[in-house]
Amino acid sequence: METLIEILKVYGRIITIIPWLLIVTLFMGKRAIGEVPVFDFLIIIVLGAVAGADIADPDIPHVYTFLSIIAIGVFQIIVSKLKLKNRFLGRLITFEPTIVIRNGAFIVGNLKKIRYSLDNVLQMLREKDIFDVNDVELALIEPNGKLTAFKKPHKSTITAEDLGIKKVSENIAYPVIIEGNIENQVLTQLNLTEQWLVQELQKKGLKLVDIFFASVNANHELHVSLNSDNKNMKPEINH
Repeated sequence: METLIEILKVYGRIITIIPWLLIVTLFMGKRAIGEVPVFDFLIIIVLGAVAGADIADPDIPHVYTFLSIIAIGVFQIIVSKLKLKNRFLGRLITFEPTIVIRNGAFIVGNLKKIRYSLDNVLQMLREKDIFDVNDVELALIEPNGKLTAFKKPHKSTITAEDLGIKKVSENIAYPVIIEGNIENQVLTQLNLTEQWLVQELQKKGLKLVDIFFASVNANHELHVSLNSDNKNMKPEINH
């Protein structure tokens, strides 16, 4: 009889803990499983461990598990908000994209830095139907571990836009303003200056404080996304 009570208690915990986990997870924010950053992945592991311990050991007070899940969820939300406000903290917790191939050549130092082997990257390229590294203009390892690759123009798949139509600009764009902060290193690599950037913004009737994100392509064309906080800004956003 005592064994039956213990079994029913475990079943009862499963029935109550899973909906509670679902509620807290939805409250934490919608994300695709393959796109979960490292920090959020750790949060998921901890939530699973707490829930698993509660289900496996009926002697653990059920209310403590509920409170622990709430605390973990709130902690994740607080850290996520801090990441949005503090770019340095965001980089520290979620990592940054790492360039591993440029102009058909591997950047060995970056591969060692993120501890990816040559075979790892080659396999990821093959999964994108790229079998020749020389075809790659730029390839990055994203914070979630996935590979993003951009082919050289003459190796790219022809689109309807390309048929008989002259290309206006290269597809690749480099971030020059992120969350209102100028990326001077990127400007230098593009042989551009901060003064040039400010002048381009002025041509669009914009100021640095108005910009959430801005990028420049190989033809030095500037594309901007405005800060949603600027109520008085025109709704036009160039992408």
